[in-house]
Amino acid sequence: MRRSEFLRAVDGEFGGRAVSILQDLHLPAIGMTSTFALEAGIAPRDIWLALCAEMDVPQERWHGAGRIDRARR
Repeated sequence: MRRSEFLRAVDGEFGGRAVSILQDLHLPAIGMTSTFALEAGIAPRDIWLALCAEMDVPQERWHGAGRIDRARR
């Protein structure tokens, strides 16, 4: 997962709360917020999975999130 895909996935899943969640929600699995984790160089996919687990996102929405559907373009 690329950083751009991560950001699209977060926006798609959390909408208007996305920025607040990235900046304020401490992810115990990573030990910091998503914003700090990105700055620290932690893989966006690892952050996404930790965020999904922490926010109780249904597992069927964890994989493939943030990707652009090339067939629709």
